Amino acid sequence: MPPGTLERAAPSMFRQRPSPRAQLLLYLALALFLMVADARFRITEPLRNVVAAALYPLQWLALQPVQLASQGADYVQQLDAARHELEQAREAMAQMTLRASQNEQLLRENAQLRELLGLRERLTTPARPAQVLYDTPDPYTRRVMIDQGQLAGVEPGSPVLDAHGVLGQVTRVHAGLSEVTLLIDRDQVIPVLNVRTGARSVAYGDPAAMQGGGMELRFTPGNTDVQEGDLLSTSGIDGVYPPGLPVARVVRVERRADSTFARIYCQPLAQVHGARHVMVLTPVAQALPELPQPEASPQRKRIKSTPAAEAAGAAAGGRR
Repeated sequence: MPPGTLERAAPSMFRQRPSPRAQLLLYLALALFLMVADARFRITEPLRNVVAAALYPLQWLALQPVQLASQGADYVQQLDAARHELEQAREAMAQMTLRASQNEQLLRENAQLRELLGLRERLTTPARPAQVLYDTPDPYTRRVMIDQGQLAGVEPGSPVLDAHGVLGQVTRVHAGLSEVTLLIDRDQVIPVLNVRTGARSVAYGDPAAMQGGGMELRFTPGNTDVQEGDLLSTSGIDGVYPPGLPVARVVRVERRADSTFARIYCQPLAQVHGARHVMVLTPVAQALPELPQPEASPQRKRIKSTPAAEAAGAAAGGRR
């Protein structure tokens, strides 16, 4: 030590720390003591509560990104599930709507078939059922195609009926199809009978008479007893339609002072725009039995000539 100096630092033996092993054993003993003391006396419970309260905001902030990500994933999954359920619900609704419409159509067809069955039992003319396939594409005519043709025995001129009345007449026959001209066609004519008065007249088709088409009684004198609501049926004098079939009902009568004839508009009773199942009748003229052939006059029997008869004839010829 140099002279005149004074050592003020502690000796080296007091500056030495415990060895790491000793520190480890000390810390282990302290931890064990705190564990036992906390388990028996809960001496760290207040400290734990204080630390938990102080760290809660940090924990909440740290958990927010995780919760947002989890909520976002859940939202996306729920959205996909909702879209999938919506699509399934729409498909199920569409199927239910289709089934409901099919059921309504089947019920309507069933009712029509029952009415046709009852009509067929009342008819005395031979008839065969048919189904309307489609309307003809010609916009200037009112015709439909049915699924019965020449192979089924349908002939031109055959009357066609639905459950409510006369629908039209077969005008063209193919092998498996037939063309039916409706009553409202401008070229269609049908003899009718006023059920109330018994007066006969002729009804003409008029596509532009009313909304959807109708019929008109032409060449009817203005003083004829015709009223709105009169029922018109087939007269049966044309040899095509059987008598007594419902045809139309009078809806409007116009009598003009400047015209000799009245304008009488009628509404067909048949479903000219919605018929599905129909009956094809045999024309009356073809359904009638054949007239018996007149019997041949019996030949006169020849009398055998005798000599006396020959002599008498010769004498008579001589006298002439």
